[in-house]
Amino acid sequence: MPERSDRDYLAFVHARVAELRRTAHLLCGDPHQADDFVQETLTKLYARWPRLGQVENVDAYVHTMLVRVFLDDRRRGWWKVRLLTGPPEPPPIERNPEDGPVVRAALAKLPPRQQAVLVLRYLCDKPVREVADLLRCSEGTVKSQTAHGLTRLRALLGVTALPPVAAVSQERR
Repeated sequence: MPERSDRDYLAFVHARVAELRRTAHLLCGDPHQADDFVQETLTKLYARWPRLGQVENVDAYVHTMLVRVFLDDRRRGWWKVRLLTGPPEPPPIERNPEDGPVVRAALAKLPPRQQAVLVLRYLCDKPVREVADLLRCSEGTVKSQTAHGLTRLRALLGVTALPPVAAVSQERR
């Protein structure tokens, strides 16, 4: 297959950057950190871009890279230096109820893999198979992480009126 050019890279980035930023924001809850995740992902993509001729689904490849950047950040988060000493900027105006501060705070209390699974499954509306491919795990792992994450999220939010996990899983397949 022919090598991909810088022009192809720029066209791809311009077409996908908004979706990548949304996914990154849903994963981490911070627009500035989301931009950092997207920037790191796009930098890694640029370095690999000429060799992506054999990749069938570049979108899935890039989303996998983004999720990996998020998970890597969560693993090494304990030693990062905080540069700001003052209060952070106010968050952007929330447009979707699932992006609200209460849900964001509850999601942030979940383990990173459960958080990633719930964001990808329910906020980014990705099917189980695609989430499994993105996270490089089995579909069963995605389903169990979804079940555990939803149970924990319900407990954190004090919600009991949500449908059982099995009913949600059946609808989403």
